[in-house]
Amino acid sequence: MVDWQSSAELAKDGLVFSRFMHVLLGVYIWEWATSLPFDFDYIFGRRVFRWPMVFYFLNRYCLLFALIGIAIALNVTTSVPFVSSSSWSPHIPPSEINCQSLYTANQVFGNAAIGLASINFSLRTIAVWNQRWFIWVPLTAVIMGHWSLLLHGVLLKAEWIPDEGGCVITSTSNRILAITFIYSMAFDLTVLILTAWKLLFPAARRSRLVSLIFNDGLIYFVIAFLSNLLATIFMLLNLNAVMSIIANVPAAIASTIVACRAVRRLANYNQTGAQMFGAGQTTAGSTLAFRNTNGSMGVGGPGAQRPKVVTNFGSKDGVHVQMDTFESPTTAVERSYLEYDAATGKLVRSAGSPQSDPEAQLGGDGEFKRPPDEGL
Repeated sequence: MVDWQSSAELAKDGLVFSRFMHVLLGVYIWEWATSLPFDFDYIFGRRVFRWPMVFYFLNRYCLLFALIGIAIALNVTTSVPFVSSSSWSPHIPPSEINCQSLYTANQVFGNAAIGLASINFSLRTIAVWNQRWFIWVPLTAVIMGHWSLLLHGVLLKAEWIPDEGGCVITSTSNRILAITFIYSMAFDLTVLILTAWKLLFPAARRSRLVSLIFNDGLIYFVIAFLSNLLATIFMLLNLNAVMSIIANVPAAIASTIVACRAVRRLANYNQTGAQMFGAGQTTAGSTLAFRNTNGSMGVGGPGAQRPKVVTNFGSKDGVHVQMDTFESPTTAVERSYLEYDAATGKLVRSAGSPQSDPEAQLGGDGEFKRPPDEGL
């Protein structure tokens, strides 16, 4: 049976932890780099920046800073004290780094990423419910409780071990960390249920936007839930100080990636397709081009139709999708020109238009005829 508390096992687990963290750093840097064009659109003003995007950017970069800090903690073993050039000597030994401060900073950024991912999910739910007070007030209270646990979870201890050649985690608050991840799973489950309840009923009126929000929420919730569940299992097992937290970073990365992808997918959908808005709000749709029945673009010529845009949205709250409809091709429309009938030699107009000037009509003999005055 494995002795998880032995020095040999701790050294082995520490090596596995170090290599695993480097792999996760590479995975997240790839995800971050491939989505940089979306960030640049907001930085350079190509997209309108709105306040919910603050949580999106904080989520992405808090986790990035945490992973960079973990890489530093795993690779930098000593720090050279600052001395002036006049007093420098090759015999000055390097000093140990402040392991406690470094790991505390990493834990703060990592836990903040977990909390911000849950906020990004909850903002979608609040928007779907049109910011109803009985939704956002309880969710705000849940978010505050979540953050109180996350801030308590940073209380780990790390020390400089000369024999190990670097920093080593000596103790963690496993009970607080386990409660935090269980709380996160319950929080995400609540957000999913609220979103599904609002979007699924009635099912017959589901649109592409509704399907996008629900399907993303379902898939991303499963990913975040399973990653948090794995982290909770390792913390409850409490094998040793390293194995207790080895699944925390994957859980934070998974939650952050799926939450940020959900934000990007919804933002890209709003820019290229239908818009999501609540009652009393309007959002401009995408540019439309109207096509005539003969296949040509424009509004003139035979068979041209006037577009009819439906703007009388109902008063129900929630997600509304702007729809554009067109009149039937058989609908009579007023033309802005006259037509000449070669068979009768007369100038005619379309049906339903005002009568043409009687003096402009040609008789059968090719002469202009004035109709007899009525009443004479």
